Amino acid sequence: MIATHYLVIGSGIAGLTFSVKIAEKFPERNVVIVTKANEDESNTKYAQGGVAIVLDKENDSFKKHIKDTLIAGDGLCNDAVVKMVIKEGPQRLEELLLWGANFDLDAKGAFDLGKEGGHSEYRVVHHKDITGYEIERALLKRAHQLPNITILPHHFALDLITNHHIAGADANELKCYGAYIFNQKTGEIFTIKANSTLLASGGIGCVYGHTTNPVIATGDGIAMAYRAKAKIKDMEFVQFHPTALYDAKGESSFLISEAVRGFGAYLRNKAGKRFMLDHDERAELASRDIVSQSIDSELKKSGESHVYLDCTHLDPEAFIQHFPNIYKKCLDNHIDIKTDWIPVVPASHYLCGGIKVNKKGKTTIENLFACGECSRTGLHGANRLASNSLLEALVYAHNIFKYHAKHEYKEPQVEIPDWNDEGTTITEEHVLIQHNLKELQALMRNYVGIVRSNERLKRAEKRLELIHDEVEDFYKASKITTSLCELRNMINVAHLIVTQSLQRSENKGGYFNIDNVR
Repeated sequence: MIATHYLVIGSGIAGLTFSVKIAEKFPERNVVIVTKANEDESNTKYAQGGVAIVLDKENDSFKKHIKDTLIAGDGLCNDAVVKMVIKEGPQRLEELLLWGANFDLDAKGAFDLGKEGGHSEYRVVHHKDITGYEIERALLKRAHQLPNITILPHHFALDLITNHHIAGADANELKCYGAYIFNQKTGEIFTIKANSTLLASGGIGCVYGHTTNPVIATGDGIAMAYRAKAKIKDMEFVQFHPTALYDAKGESSFLISEAVRGFGAYLRNKAGKRFMLDHDERAELASRDIVSQSIDSELKKSGESHVYLDCTHLDPEAFIQHFPNIYKKCLDNHIDIKTDWIPVVPASHYLCGGIKVNKKGKTTIENLFACGECSRTGLHGANRLASNSLLEALVYAHNIFKYHAKHEYKEPQVEIPDWNDEGTTITEEHVLIQHNLKELQALMRNYVGIVRSNERLKRAEKRLELIHDEVEDFYKASKITTSLCELRNMINVAHLIVTQSLQRSENKGGYFNIDNVR
């Protein structure tokens, strides 16, 4: 067993920001970061666009950014949270700069601000088209300079330890004592006992298969919190990015940043028509839910598998300077943006809901905090405004740090039982895991996608129950593997998305059910 002051599950912008701040403030206290892949592998790493922050006081204002966020959230944002997050933006950017993060500057030495869908002004701070990668680099470098931070890569968090695991504990008093951890290289399962635990475990994109997220985005933190009886909210609001690069298999996970449309690219159907003008007066710069639903409508009408992003009228040198990574990826796929349209299709991108937290990042379980995409803060409402997510992670990591700086958490004085896998066996039936995974992902894409219906949702609910029962039986009889645990977590997440979709009787933001318009 390992005992630590702070256990952080996840090594993206949310987890690293909190870890660095708390380790700097209390050098005598220990922070353990658990991450299931390489230490730099997270949703943060793949964030292309940037961080939305009001810096141009002549043309922009907090009021405008707040208004844009509220419009995107379609009436379901928490107004106080929106104001808090947006007003803290400049301070959080200053900290990133102090930690060594680099952002693009214009010829005058000012920040080269981008504009994305739903934004009324240029306010997105970015580093080329790999902003998340640059932030991750800077944060990891700072974390490695702090001796009281320990990072455990290739360690998978299996379950939160709560009073349900403790003999004689009050089952009604929800409290977290740490987590059970699986060392993926040795197969060992051990306990990390923590005074305070932070879930910063990222998103759920792999539940849909076709996603812009990395393969690690399997909703582990949300599933663990759900099993521990934490409050989970707004899971029906899955944001589909309108423009993932399409490939013949329909499995592309490469994101063509929203900033490309902000740069002036047009969406066209196969006939060459610029169809977004028929759907919204903002055309390509409408919010993501509008653009995704518009593309979905075009594809259903035409029977085609994808639409196109036309960059041929843009300055190619300026494009390459702003989006070198996207340009190279297109060339690798035999697409020259100077002459060719880029085939694109919507893909699962971001979850607006998650583990319910207050302004301090506290969940409904004592000693358990959540931050980043796995959390539901109230900032995004029914639909996230582009580039607000990295900002949210920075602000909430800071709020959680501030709370911990004032409130010391004592080591839990309880006896935690070891992980019990008695009676389980090593299985060779990995084909069962893969079969159920593919069935789950197809089910979510076909029945719980951009456009939903009550009949499809109910059918998904029934089939999910069968998959769940089969996997649970398999889980109870088998030795732990990462793929089995990820599948189990994805089934929990899918269940939450389906059940909370069925509970919503009004279309809002990213949620659209055809039965709600009849």
